[in-house]
Amino acid sequence: MSFTEQFDIAVVGAGHAGCEAAMAAARMGLKTAIITMNLDLIAQMSCNPAIGGIAKGHLVREVDALGGVMGEVADAVGIQFRLLNTSRGPAVWSPRAQCDKQLYRVKMREVLENQPNLHIKQAEAVDLVLADREQGSGNRDQEMPRRVLGLKLRDGRQLLAGATIITTGTFLNGLIHCGEERYPAGRSGEPASVLLGEALRRLGLRTTRLKTGTPPRLDGRTIHWAAFEEQPGDTEPTPFSFRTRKIVQRQISCHIAYTTPETLQIIRDNVGRSAMYSGAIEGIGPRYCPSIEDKIVKFPEKTQHQFFLEPEGLNTHEVYVNGMSTSLPLEVQQQIVRSIPGLENAEMLRPGYAIEYDSVDATELDRALKVKSMEGLYLAGQINGTSGYEEAACQGIMAGINAALKLKGEPPFTLDRTEGYTGILIDDLISKGTNEPYRMFTSRAEFRLHLRIDNADRRLTPYGRKLGLINDEAWAEYEQKQARMAALAQLLTTKKVDAAGLSDHFESIEFSAITGQTWAQLLKRPEVQIEQVLKALGPELRHDPLLADLVEINGERLASVPRNEARAVETEIKFAGYLEQQKKAIQKLKEAEGVRIPDWLNYSTISGLSREMQEKLGRVRPQTIGQASRIPGVTPAALGLVHVSIKIQAKIQDRAETSSPKAQGAA
Repeated sequence: MSFTEQFDIAVVGAGHAGCEAAMAAARMGLKTAIITMNLDLIAQMSCNPAIGGIAKGHLVREVDALGGVMGEVADAVGIQFRLLNTSRGPAVWSPRAQCDKQLYRVKMREVLENQPNLHIKQAEAVDLVLADREQGSGNRDQEMPRRVLGLKLRDGRQLLAGATIITTGTFLNGLIHCGEERYPAGRSGEPASVLLGEALRRLGLRTTRLKTGTPPRLDGRTIHWAAFEEQPGDTEPTPFSFRTRKIVQRQISCHIAYTTPETLQIIRDNVGRSAMYSGAIEGIGPRYCPSIEDKIVKFPEKTQHQFFLEPEGLNTHEVYVNGMSTSLPLEVQQQIVRSIPGLENAEMLRPGYAIEYDSVDATELDRALKVKSMEGLYLAGQINGTSGYEEAACQGIMAGINAALKLKGEPPFTLDRTEGYTGILIDDLISKGTNEPYRMFTSRAEFRLHLRIDNADRRLTPYGRKLGLINDEAWAEYEQKQARMAALAQLLTTKKVDAAGLSDHFESIEFSAITGQTWAQLLKRPEVQIEQVLKALGPELRHDPLLADLVEINGERLASVPRNEARAVETEIKFAGYLEQQKKAIQKLKEAEGVRIPDWLNYSTISGLSREMQEKLGRVRPQTIGQASRIPGVTPAALGLVHVSIKIQAKIQDRAETSSPKAQGAA
């Protein structure tokens, strides 16, 4: 008889989705197991050792606001922090951090190992344990969804669980390509998960083949650094986590490089040897993170392409060449590298490669990331067709939360498009699916000004507290922050400007025109910044315990945390009119989301609904009219028919139940 272990929740995979899923479930009091093929590679940064970026930084902030761990770990090991897009409006500001690759996985493992209720297992999951099919009580021919009872491991064990979360990244039937060479792997040097991939296919889930890639890594000792433009980080780093007060570790610079005409010619001469263009790769790659050969082919008019030389850690000479993802043969990669001035003698430590892997059509999932046709099975991360650590992490925490809630007998926790980028990502996936690796962008958000990085905690931390993911200390810090911001907003909106002596702080302002105005009214002017206002209000702020941190001491720049809190208040004041307009639009969207579509609705019987519409709606099975409206090709006329049919079919069901023998017997 095989050895069996019993847990509440089992998480397969210890990447960025798996870590967040397991931590959330364990923090919510569930006995949780996380299964990985290699304990030493927990939270491995397979590609770029960076967290955040445009829109991705929003996702990290939201994970943190809910009580996740990615932001805190990145803050602890980040070696270059930059706040991106600051030349544009606050809606698109995004934090990014270059991390120490080795320290990131060490720190994440430490976090997991110190979490009560969480058990880490080194093993390979090869199959699912399924319960026998049950018949529906109301219909003799109706089969209930199959139930997943846990996992079968390669060593013969069974690991049983009330809920199972699959977060396998690129490992499902992974196939690596490097020029003409190809071999099965989950990532370079690690075996692919073939048996589990086959097990998921046997469930009848729709799958697709996707592709991603990675660039070569170079030995920094062989790079002539003086030949490149230095790119330092921010003087005062902005942390990801709302619970991090200051970044204390040593910071480094990255460097900017460019291709030469020789580089482009080498690629053109060898593009036929690329796995992408030789026909060896079937999967579709990420449109917004193309390989270098893809850039040359698709943008032939461009004479120069940019790279970033990014150190992978403080205690290694390995350098990541951001922007040079490729599946060209190793010797061609070496030629490309050495065609760039400053890299003539660069030694390649690891070649770039492309990897193909299986993903599941995310329209198979509901909003809680549960497989609709299976009970007890959740999917999160790249298995759902996304790209990137951050997209994986936000799915992971949501899957972990919902698996835990299901076992507690509580309703699922979901976010809609008005509440966070996390809600947008999940809604896009389950409504539209994807035929290429999905990447988050600020342009995907209808309400960008409302969904900023600075208010992610105000939007989501109360949810995290209710779920049990925000402890007492973090909640107290959150409440103190809200009190500080409220006090500053109150001061700015009530205190009148004293024009006398302001010329030291403001230029080109007609002071006679501001007599009688409040500081908030003055701050609405585009040329006036919050830092100027804080300097002018220094004496008053100094005597307020809540606001004393906003005073510059000896002319030094404000620390990032109080500065960013003040900027958040500034944004609310400057853009009050636009935010009010967005609130009205949000209300309209919520009304559409409020119209629920029952699970029992039969699209095939709706008169006037085309076969195409019936198939689309039947495949996705949207949960609301709002979600149905976002399914590609679903027309307003079709939505109207669905809306009416909900009422008609409900009446038919009521009559059927009233006249049933069971109902008459009860009477």
